[in-house]
Amino acid sequence: MRSQRTLRTAVEFSGPGLHSGETVQVRVLPAPPGTGVEFIRTDIPDSPAIPATITYHTSKERRTRLQRGQAQVDTVEHLLAVCSGLQVDNLTCEISGSELPGLDGSAKVMAELFEQAGIVEQRAQARVFQLDQAIFVRDGESTLVALPVDEPQLTLQYIGSFDEPGVHDGFLQLVVSPDSFMSELSSARTFCMASEVEALQKAGFGKGATRENTVVLGDPESVMRMPDEPVRHKMMDLMGDLHLLGADLHAHIIATASGHATNAELVRRLMDRMQRQETGGLITRETGLDVREVMRMLPHRYPFLMIDRVILIDGYQRAVGLKNVSINEPYFQGHFPSAPLMPGVLQLEAMAQLAGVLLLRKLENTGKLAVLWSIDKVKLRGAVVPGDQLRVEVETLRMKGKTGQVKGTGIVAGRTVCEAVLTFTMVDE
Repeated sequence: MRSQRTLRTAVEFSGPGLHSGETVQVRVLPAPPGTGVEFIRTDIPDSPAIPATITYHTSKERRTRLQRGQAQVDTVEHLLAVCSGLQVDNLTCEISGSELPGLDGSAKVMAELFEQAGIVEQRAQARVFQLDQAIFVRDGESTLVALPVDEPQLTLQYIGSFDEPGVHDGFLQLVVSPDSFMSELSSARTFCMASEVEALQKAGFGKGATRENTVVLGDPESVMRMPDEPVRHKMMDLMGDLHLLGADLHAHIIATASGHATNAELVRRLMDRMQRQETGGLITRETGLDVREVMRMLPHRYPFLMIDRVILIDGYQRAVGLKNVSINEPYFQGHFPSAPLMPGVLQLEAMAQLAGVLLLRKLENTGKLAVLWSIDKVKLRGAVVPGDQLRVEVETLRMKGKTGQVKGTGIVAGRTVCEAVLTFTMVDE
């Protein structure tokens, strides 16, 4: 285990996006433990923070896009690769437009800025996921295999196949560390094939691309900075996309001609596996709360306490809790006793109680109660029956003054059974 880390001071940079060509300003700020990396669009009034997790990933060709509501940010993979490579966990990134600057086409400039600002440890442990079984992703000729390892480390192996005359395939294997990231991957620039330049330009890609920030494979005027620069850049992209897991990954990954789409699918499957381990109690959290600790925070008692355990709390942003649904629940005596179903309103109550735990962690809410004010966008998607374990996830959408808004989701065995947006007001006990 290692401590979470953030920057000692803020860093700033600006420039055009590789695809949009739009010049934007970026300010990267230190953030408290448990925040994770989040992006805020300063050009959109009241824009919500967009967490850099797979939950907010949306499909976009040739780049990694994060989106929350109407706010989106593109080409985040290079900055996230720096966070993975240098083990920086908590940051708030303010950006004045829709795409991060391409800079020199690599992660080198951002990595050097992070090192100049200084990286400091925080009083919380970083999340770690030790893969326990093989995971395989395939899309056409692109494949990704994640294998368990005995050592507490991430090893990347990339096999590049470039369909361009005169361009040889490449191979590289690397044990990831801050030193190896800086020396072997951070300087590798983005690239494209000479045969696809015209089609990409017609499709609106690469408006900010230049000969300095983009390697054109098959073009004799393009000079590489290092051997197998395209393979190294692909590995750097993979590191950035793996950051969306929200945990240090200990595994051996073998990638063949993979890109952002297959990377994202691997992260989704890794997330599913990590969540199953959490539910099975194989991962412990210092931030987890047992039922006695939950009762110290909430006024609810039997038979109306709907959370048995909180297994994860990420700052003030996200919490995950469990409700073990037993046939002995008193409501089953009168709610379809011949075919018992957990009432949907009680599923929403479980969300509300977990949200209360999350909101009441803020110091300014000490001595207050989180009182449910409104419920919106309710969807009951599936039955919850005795023997089920209801996994409840809540995420803060907005906190302003005495009100807070939270999105809640209920999951049983990987299947979403309910969701809603809950609004609370904080009142004195």
